[in-house]
Amino acid sequence: MKLKVGYIEIRDIKLSDKSEVKDGVLYVETKALEALALEDEHIKSVKFDVAKPGESIRITPVKDVIEPRTKVDGPGDIFPGVTTKVAPVGSGTTHVLRGAAVVTIGKIVGFQEGIIDMTGVGADYTPFSATNNLVVDFTPIDGITPHEYEAAIRKAGLKIAYEIGKLGKDLTPDETKEYNFPSLMEGIKAFPDLPRVGYVLMLQSQGLLHDTYVYGVDMKQSLTTMLSPTEIMDGAIVSGNCVSACDKNTTYHHQNNPVIHDLFEEHGKTLNFAAMIITNENVYLADKIRSSDWSAKLVDYLDLEGVVISQEGFGNPDTDLIMNCKKIEETGTHTVIITDEYAGRDGTSQSLADADAKADALVTAGNANEVITLPKLDRVIGTLDYTEKIAGGFAGSLESDGSITVEIQAITGATNELGFNRMSAR
Repeated sequence: MKLKVGYIEIRDIKLSDKSEVKDGVLYVETKALEALALEDEHIKSVKFDVAKPGESIRITPVKDVIEPRTKVDGPGDIFPGVTTKVAPVGSGTTHVLRGAAVVTIGKIVGFQEGIIDMTGVGADYTPFSATNNLVVDFTPIDGITPHEYEAAIRKAGLKIAYEIGKLGKDLTPDETKEYNFPSLMEGIKAFPDLPRVGYVLMLQSQGLLHDTYVYGVDMKQSLTTMLSPTEIMDGAIVSGNCVSACDKNTTYHHQNNPVIHDLFEEHGKTLNFAAMIITNENVYLADKIRSSDWSAKLVDYLDLEGVVISQEGFGNPDTDLIMNCKKIEETGTHTVIITDEYAGRDGTSQSLADADAKADALVTAGNANEVITLPKLDRVIGTLDYTEKIAGGFAGSLESDGSITVEIQAITGATNELGFNRMSAR
């Protein structure tokens, strides 16, 4: 598959009476977007706000972050099976409003939602302090269940990002990159002397507000399978989970997966990026065995020499991670795993809930139990009502002076297990 991606730089967002992109500024007219969101009967009202890098603003509780993109040509459309009809994506031309993000917030769904600070010490822990954020604050109808509420906000946020993304369709990109993911035989013929490397992307799919959607289908309903990485750039995978904010893969993370981009950067130079495998993370042991068996079977079938495995979440999913790693190693394929750690506030506890001697090449994205104090900021978009309830918070987290003391697992993207953060260890 060949995908040409045109990046249109967005340096500012302003609310306006007309939606357009002009001279690097994204102007947003909110009435049409509000009407779009209110098509869902579970949503009572919607408010829009803007948060820019460096502003003294705190956004919480954060549910998802989405990058506006649009298809210019080629089959399918952005977020297939969700905002558009189901059709294969990943080829043709896509335009991206780079530097802009849609951030969804509202009354808390599950306790594992997050904080984004646009300045101060907290800003150093989240990539979304560097994006120009259109914040969409949803109020649900009374009596709604958590699952209905999560689904309503997820779909409305994607619809809003999709509509905004269309503003870039007829613009000339500031930068264009081409991503060519050849067929298996094409890759073998083109790079016979380079090691065949694959990527196993583990997707959170444990249910109970822990789900990821592929072409609109809940991944827990799928067996381990393959995608082209360019399909993911077109929004084939979207987030629908409320795992701890620090290591949740938001939709934005999937759209900009750094493992994919790094493998493409080395493709044809030091390695042959030969396969992209997606697998789920399960609750029951039998399901974990089934999915990890399929991961190893596909790796062996594709005759890969090396595999990168990334995780989402912690605790129970650590078992899925280690099972994937161990079984793939047993096929004779070398693995590198990317995870984060829950090693206690002093960093001395066991980092993962599971381990194996074969997991001997590991990249860590940091210790989620690290405690920091976030200073009081001038403005809050959303509410601080749930500060002590979200994962990483505790009784007494919210100080009387407006500062917040939390574990960094409360910060969106702080220890992201795609390596989409600033922390690691040697």
